[in-house]
Amino acid sequence: MKRLGPAAHDWLVTPRTRAIMQALTRDGGDARFVGGAVRNALLGEAVADIDIATPLLPPVVMQRLQKAGFGAIPTGLEHGTITAVVRGQPFEVTTLRRDVSTDGRRATVAFTTDWAEDAARRDFTMNALYASARGEIFDYVGGLADLRERRVRFVGDPTTRIREDYLRILRLFRFHAWYGKGGLDAEAFAAASDEKAGLKLLSGERVQKELLRLLAAKNPLPTLQPMQRVSILAEILPAELQLERIARLVEIETANSRKPDSLLRLAALLPDDPKTARKLSGLLKLSNADKERLIEAAEADRRIEPQLAPREARQMLYRLGKQCFRDQLLLRWSQALDGAGDPGWGKLLKLAESWKKPELPIDGRDVMAKGIDEGPKIGTTLRALEQEWIEADFAPDRRTLLKRLRETIHQPRK
Repeated sequence: MKRLGPAAHDWLVTPRTRAIMQALTRDGGDARFVGGAVRNALLGEAVADIDIATPLLPPVVMQRLQKAGFGAIPTGLEHGTITAVVRGQPFEVTTLRRDVSTDGRRATVAFTTDWAEDAARRDFTMNALYASARGEIFDYVGGLADLRERRVRFVGDPTTRIREDYLRILRLFRFHAWYGKGGLDAEAFAAASDEKAGLKLLSGERVQKELLRLLAAKNPLPTLQPMQRVSILAEILPAELQLERIARLVEIETANSRKPDSLLRLAALLPDDPKTARKLSGLLKLSNADKERLIEAAEADRRIEPQLAPREARQMLYRLGKQCFRDQLLLRWSQALDGAGDPGWGKLLKLAESWKKPELPIDGRDVMAKGIDEGPKIGTTLRALEQEWIEADFAPDRRTLLKRLRETIHQPRK
């Protein structure tokens, strides 16, 4: 039997993990780790969230957690899910279940004590692996073989799995981008292509979550290409997409030791058009901050070129903001065809990364102290001095600006 050794997988034996498993299995209960934690551990990748499956019914789970002194939050009680909080760490505990009915977006479930039934309702074989507290692996659907081959394969019939929840189309590509190797599973890919119209049934929030996770993969391009080829991307991104630009952006990120930035990669996929960015932000239900960032990135200031002088770059950084300038710089760089290798791009990026926004040494109180007490005139005067300060490359200090303020106030009217 395949086994996870505690020496190589310390998450199995941390005091918090041991405590919750003891709470659930005491007095004859059973519980196993399931899903991402087991999958990642077997792949030798980092384990983050730890999910637990158990045949215990939700009220019993709640009772045992509370008896052990742990937090017990009924986050998805109708689906048997309870979030246990053990000394600050959350664990998702779900009762074994089987699907009773589905509508392409959600399922009605019934609880079961059969581990094989629970495995049969999961999406991919690599996500249907269980591990005991001692590390023994339980595989009911051939997940270990698929994991060895890094093959993302649906549990059972792909079309049936997809029609239960059309989000599984996007999950297929997301998991392949993160864990797959080689080409997509042929049956899964064919079913996803045939059923892609079902993506229209999904909420923008669910699509957004999976899309951004896909784009956060080390290199999503080999997965995006087949999605584009069979028009799956067209179902969720109604715009002329730029796969070549995202390919160059990934190369730039890698060469400059930058972590994958899913929102910037989304911007790279889209045309440089704020209207398109605004429309898509609405469809995907992006947060206000992400919506603003996507729109600003799409504005594509043509002055951002590798020949841009440091002085002008600092002025643009001040006016646009560090993130906006950096986003537009990376997008302009990834758009460049002939000049992508110009060292000026890298120098600009280093300047932007190290730049700290200077603070204007004077404010409205200084203007008022000189006798200007009219609201609009205070702002006008301050903005004029700020403009001079920016054009002087932020060099004038407070004393110099106060002198200019006096000169401005006492300047004869024409």
